[in-house]
Amino acid sequence: MAKPTTIKIRLNSTADTGHFYVTRKNARTMTEKMTVRKYDPVARRHVEYREGKIK
Repeated sequence: MAKPTTIKIRLNSTADTGHFYVTRKNARTMTEKMTVRKYDPVARRHVEYREGKIK
């Protein structure tokens, strides 16, 4: 079977609150680590989320 093009990733908050989002990304077109500014409900503000592995 072929390898899937999209993989699940975990976006961890850089505010050290422990909050995370789970999303998908295309592993063939986005080879670098993903960083996105999203809302952190624990910190109650927008912070940068960085890609990490799903455990």
